[in-house]
Amino acid sequence: MTNFTSLDSNTPLRIVFAGTPDFAAASLQAVLDAASQNRYEVIAVYTQPDRPAGRGQKLVASPVKQLALEHDIPVYQPLNFKDAADRQALADLNADIMIVAAYGLILPKAVLETPKLGCINVHASLLPRWRGAAPIHRAVIAGDSITGITIMQMDVGLDTGDMLLKKECDIKPEDTSGILHDRLAVLGGEALIEGLEAIRAGQVSPEKQNEDLTCYAEKLTKQEGEVDWTLDAITISRRIRGLLPWPGAYTQTPVGVMKIHAAKLLDTEDQDFECGEITLVSKEGIVVTTGKGSILITELQFPGGKRMSVQDALNGKFKDQLQVGKLLGSNA
Repeated sequence: MTNFTSLDSNTPLRIVFAGTPDFAAASLQAVLDAASQNRYEVIAVYTQPDRPAGRGQKLVASPVKQLALEHDIPVYQPLNFKDAADRQALADLNADIMIVAAYGLILPKAVLETPKLGCINVHASLLPRWRGAAPIHRAVIAGDSITGITIMQMDVGLDTGDMLLKKECDIKPEDTSGILHDRLAVLGGEALIEGLEAIRAGQVSPEKQNEDLTCYAEKLTKQEGEVDWTLDAITISRRIRGLLPWPGAYTQTPVGVMKIHAAKLLDTEDQDFECGEITLVSKEGIVVTTGKGSILITELQFPGGKRMSVQDALNGKFKDQLQVGKLLGSNA
């Protein structure tokens, strides 16, 4: 176990930060804000290599890299740490601690043991629930009412290390994964600074995870977005919210795939309709029957079109696909 009591409280903590997307950038920003008080020094940033994006497929720097460059912080972008030169470069930084947040690489034991205090992770769930790649999405899909941030001491397992600090966050009935992501990103930065302060003060009490309470947040796939209208309305509603903004929910129509950008759970009694049948059309949206109950689709997108309200879609060229009695899904 890492000894967190051997720090000089008068010396800034030398930090290497490893992360890639917006979620991680929020934590890096929190550290940079705290660094202005001369308590922390971000000496280097590690992030994923630049990736092609957009129609032109030009190489784009990650949000973490962009933020690091704005603050003149050296950036390292190894494909992995299999090369001895990359491991040595990390060792040469002589870091006190490495902070990892949505980095996108599994760190080998040699890397985890390089900083004096090892590596800590900003994880978007209340461990041991939702270890793995998509904890925010899986929490929404599962219908969890609460989630949060865990600051964790990293080990060679997948999100299996000792927990150092937790901060809770409610999941609201209308939350999508995108909305919850943004809230957790801010909370992650707050929890990280609180955790770092506890580490500096030697006041952390690492807690083992209860293996009996674990579940795995599998990586999302595009195929998961297709709505199965035979499922109940509650499950479908959660999946639509949990898969926004990516990969997004969609359903088949005679003119191609229709994306579902927003939908509400309706308090309706079951009636004799087919699963996926449109039973009501109004300016508020279209009501679709499921295996049990109904949902109200309020925003959608047809092939080649843009995201729009149902009211706007009813004035468009695909309005005939949104009439009462039309079927959505594989039977369309």
